[in-house]
Amino acid sequence: MILTLLLMLMLPASPPDTLALDASVVSAFRQPEKIIPAQTLQGEQLEKLNALSVADAIRYFSGVQIKDYGGIGGLKTINVRSMGTQHVGVFYDGIQLGNAQNGQIDLGKYSLENMESVTLYNGQKSTAVQSAKDYASASAVYLQTRMPVFSGKRRTNLKATLAGGSFSTINPSVLWEQKLGNSVSNSFNAEFLTTSGKYKFTYRKKDGYDTTAVRQNGDVRALRIEEGLFGRIPEGQWRLKFYFYDSERGYPGAFVREEPGKFRHEDRQWDTDFFTQGSFFKKWGDYRLNASFKYAYDYLHYLSDPRLDVSTMYVDNHYRQQEAYLSVAQSYDIFKWWDVDLAADWQFNTLDADLVNFVYPSRNTLLAALSTSLRWPKLKLQGSVLYTFVDDQAREAGAAAESRSVWTPTAVLQFIPFRDKNFSIRAFYKRIFRMPTLNDLYYTFIGNKYLKPEFSTQYDVGLTWDKYWTRGIFKKLNLTVDGYYNVVENKIIATPASNQFQWTMVNLGLVKIRGIDAAVGTALALGPVTADLRATYTYQKAQDFTDPTSPWYGGQIPYIPWHSGSFTAAFSYAGWNLNYSFIYTGERYESVANIPENHAQPWYTSDLSLSHNFPLGKHALCGTLEVNNIFNQQYEVVQCYPMPGTNFRLILSFLL
Repeated sequence: MILTLLLMLMLPASPPDTLALDASVVSAFRQPEKIIPAQTLQGEQLEKLNALSVADAIRYFSGVQIKDYGGIGGLKTINVRSMGTQHVGVFYDGIQLGNAQNGQIDLGKYSLENMESVTLYNGQKSTAVQSAKDYASASAVYLQTRMPVFSGKRRTNLKATLAGGSFSTINPSVLWEQKLGNSVSNSFNAEFLTTSGKYKFTYRKKDGYDTTAVRQNGDVRALRIEEGLFGRIPEGQWRLKFYFYDSERGYPGAFVREEPGKFRHEDRQWDTDFFTQGSFFKKWGDYRLNASFKYAYDYLHYLSDPRLDVSTMYVDNHYRQQEAYLSVAQSYDIFKWWDVDLAADWQFNTLDADLVNFVYPSRNTLLAALSTSLRWPKLKLQGSVLYTFVDDQAREAGAAAESRSVWTPTAVLQFIPFRDKNFSIRAFYKRIFRMPTLNDLYYTFIGNKYLKPEFSTQYDVGLTWDKYWTRGIFKKLNLTVDGYYNVVENKIIATPASNQFQWTMVNLGLVKIRGIDAAVGTALALGPVTADLRATYTYQKAQDFTDPTSPWYGGQIPYIPWHSGSFTAAFSYAGWNLNYSFIYTGERYESVANIPENHAQPWYTSDLSLSHNFPLGKHALCGTLEVNNIFNQQYEVVQCYPMPGTNFRLILSFLL
């Protein structure tokens, strides 16, 4: 809970937008003023999405591709506007999640059970008093966990949930929030997940006949425990969080249609992750200070045995990552319309592994960001410059890559051309730098210490229009449209090799991405029936311009569809909630060779859920029935990794 209060204190005060909410209560600090609007799912919106993990929820944002390697146990990573997974910063309660080893955050490991909101920013967050890390990614996902709120004289909130469904899934959890005093509260959340991960799928055999197989080795056993303390101080707040995650899972490998059943895919992975982090926010007049820290320890054991799967090589490796992080950010208002912000971060990473000829690298990263914001009634401007210094060390002399020192700028603009402040135009330019990961540089037999870092340049122009009504059926209408052009130089692509844990590094050299993101949402009320509708659409042309002599020059890069979109509809009546979700991914290619053999057909899924709250005196019982992929669509997000067909989940929650 302390963490929640700290989050609150970290948010600078700004006038909130006025919005009529039907049958909803929102308790939180006022949100910081955003120059670049964000895509956000929060509260009841998240509960209505039939989403088990953060990865499931993020699929509904425009401009996003989720790579899913099959089922509950498969790796799930995010790619925003085709920039690559490593260009997406993932922040947990305001502090970035790290993986110096491969730069990829498995979003399937993060549950929505205790999640208050999921927010996606393109470019950067562009608010005051943010860490230097906030400036250091091409895009960012912010995961905000629940903050304890006590109504009236209540001192305790308790929620016990039991979920179960297809694939022999059992998923109990408990959330206990306790008020410890007038300014201190506590939050404890624990969740356990077990599933066989087995599901049927159909495929076409080499002779042309359709048949059915069962997805194997997708079982998961995972335990997550979070403890948070939250405190308020005059004009400020502090928070402290402890996070523990332990799991064992099978990795369902690629399904080879020509020889079904030959490859058993018995790869196993064990994860033990722990981190503790805290933050402190305080305001003195026109000056604001935010300080934060983090220590993280990640243990990973990966086993692949060719005696069980002839397609793989023997791997029995153990990896241990440690991370220490400190950040100080400060902001000063020179005038009411002009502020200056300065942030400095230090991060230290180590990686140990029992690989042959491993160099045991460590990395020191220093970041400093200077930004300024100008705010007038019709025009808002922000400019920032980020300094990044990266220095690697290795046990063997000469084994470390050379140090890097880079300056990168960002410029953001928002313009309100008319009296109607609900219409605005925005634009941003951002240049960003990404150092190769430790795997890229030092992985035995694969890493290359001479690998060049990536540079990306982003251009974006967009508009937002909001309209609200107090009478009639329509209550609100929100529209956002963005056109963008991204250039990535020395782009590094990681693709699975003989098994899911070993990757082949491919440098595409130069990638250009042109795209359009659009989203529209509306709320309606017809007597006692209310409805919230939201649709998103993305067009992307992401081309590889590395080698002019290549026959694939200018082709679409792998797994990026030209067209994609989503639609959600939530209906409420007399305590009943009916929710429908639809996701569409258009045609794409599964290789740099844009030929018919690598062409992937479009796929779509439809999910449906029905929920109701049953009062039990001063308590309540909430029941939800979810049916996912209701039309039993047979599809693959990644080639040869079939996804589940129709499946269901039943959720019962008791609220004290």
